[in-house]
Amino acid sequence: MRRTVLEKFPAGGPRGSWPAEEFARARRDEGTPAEVIMDLDSDFFLVVVPQQATAAEAAT
Repeated sequence: MRRTVLEKFPAGGPRGSWPAEEFARARRDEGTPAEVIMDLDSDFFLVVVPQQATAAEAAT
């Protein structure tokens, strides 16, 4: 599945602060199916949305 990154947040944020989750919740409240994933290589939380497959991708 392909995803589009809307925003990224450093994993080392202040204790008790969840900016990535708050950003994703605001996007979901607007109707965007945002979710938070962790990119271990970069040590960032990514807010992503699923990307629709194009007709060419669906055919392969």
